[in-house]
Amino acid sequence: MTLPRFYPIVDSAAWVGRLVGAGARLIQLRVKDAPPAEIDAQVRGALAICRRSGALLVVNDHWQAAIEAGADWVHLGQGDLDTADVAALRAKGLQIGISTHSHEELERALALAPDYVALGPIYPTILKAMPFAPQGLERIGEWKRLVGEIPLVAIGGLTIERGVACLAAGADVVSVVTDITLNADPEGRARAWIEATGA
Repeated sequence: MTLPRFYPIVDSAAWVGRLVGAGARLIQLRVKDAPPAEIDAQVRGALAICRRSGALLVVNDHWQAAIEAGADWVHLGQGDLDTADVAALRAKGLQIGISTHSHEELERALALAPDYVALGPIYPTILKAMPFAPQGLERIGEWKRLVGEIPLVAIGGLTIERGVACLAAGADVVSVVTDITLNADPEGRARAWIEATGA
C-alpha cells in the first residue's frame, strides 16, 4: 500500500477542511474530551470533506464513531487496543494504524496485521507528556526493517527539515501536529510540507 507522505493531525472538521484545501490527502482527526454527539458530528463532517476531495480520513481512537460514520480508517494507540473491537473494525472493512514506542508494542501491533505502524516520538514533542524518550532517526531504520512492506509513519517533534530526514531514514509517511496548527499560516506551511516531502 502506498500512502501520501504528509500526514497532519488536527482536532476538528474545520481544520480538516483547511488542510484539504491546502492539498493534504491523508489527515487524522483526533478529537479529545468531547461528548459523544460532538465526536460523531466532527467525524461525519470531516469524512464528508475528505470524500468530496478524494482525501483519506483517519479517525483517532473513536472506533465506534468511525464504524457508524462509515469511515475507512481508524488509528489506535496502545491503550485503545485494550478496548477496541479489532474484529468488528475488520468486519466493517476499516483499515487500522497503530502507535508503537517499544519492541513489545511493535510485536503487539504486528500481531494484528496493521495497515500502517506509527513510531514516535522521533524528536522531543511539546504536544503531550511522553513516557518514552525520543526514538531518533536510527530507530526508524530498525522499525522499517521489522515492519517490512507495512507503511511506517514517523511522528513527534517534526519540522519540515526533520520530516525529510525521517523519510531518508526509512519512514514512508511523516505525521505532524503543532508545526501546522501553531503556525501563523497553517495552509502555507502545509503546502510547504507537501512540496518538501513529494506528497
